[in-house]
Amino acid sequence: MIVLLGAAIVILSVVGGFMMAGGNTLALMHVSELVIIGGAATGALVLMSPKRVLIDLFKQMFGALKGSPYTRRAYDELFKALYELFMLGRRGGMVALEEHIMNPETSTIFSKYPAFQKNKHAMEFLCNGLRPIIDGKIKPDHLKLLLEIELEAMEAEHDRPVSVLVKAADAMPGFGIVAAVLGIVITMASIAGPIESIGEKVAAALVGTFLGIFLSYGFMNPLAVNMEFVNIAQLAYVRCIAASVISFASGMSPIMAVEVARRGLSSEVKPSADALETMLKGLNQAAAKT
Repeated sequence: MIVLLGAAIVILSVVGGFMMAGGNTLALMHVSELVIIGGAATGALVLMSPKRVLIDLFKQMFGALKGSPYTRRAYDELFKALYELFMLGRRGGMVALEEHIMNPETSTIFSKYPAFQKNKHAMEFLCNGLRPIIDGKIKPDHLKLLLEIELEAMEAEHDRPVSVLVKAADAMPGFGIVAAVLGIVITMASIAGPIESIGEKVAAALVGTFLGIFLSYGFMNPLAVNMEFVNIAQLAYVRCIAASVISFASGMSPIMAVEVARRGLSSEVKPSADALETMLKGLNQAAAKT
């Protein structure tokens, strides 16, 4: 909603200022210019991007419009799920986690936290991090390197769609110039016509330049920055999981493993140490009653 609000402000400020200066909004309505610029931009995106990057680009664009789901509430759910999982591993050994890690869809722990369970990327990352420890394939000391490599690959994959959109946005003023030049060509071909017709064609050509610059700096570049922030939030969420898993596998107590993850968060989503301790103690009390 915030992204849509920002887009509305950009449109209203530009169009409103144009109208206040005595302009007619109909003078900006030239479908041919939109076809040239929009078609060229779409073709450039297809030309420069592999299929997978294009799919990820549209997913990230829609994700940016919806806003980041990694709120304080999402982290509270994550901390609770991790704490319960680690407590089970502390009491019954790492083998006790096997049924939850191998089948997270039917896990009695994860089912308590539906928002976390529906986050397939985070759930897969958590399970992939704990599975080698449960299977005994690697030592806890080697887990950090394993997860860091996966995080680097994830970060690179997230950056590709943003890079593609930025390059397309940078090309938009050039496409606007192309549309303007084509408009001037049409104008020169009709130079012997009525002065009103010539003026209309020149205006249409200038609209092409306006649209190229406006779409680039008013929408595409800001959207790319927003996508980057959403990606940063997603990576921070996954890094939080990695920090807690590595800490627990290294022998820390469940509450301290979660505390390590908490300390790496930004102030926007980070609960206080007291709030985290109270929340986790509440889980212990609820478990004791059952």
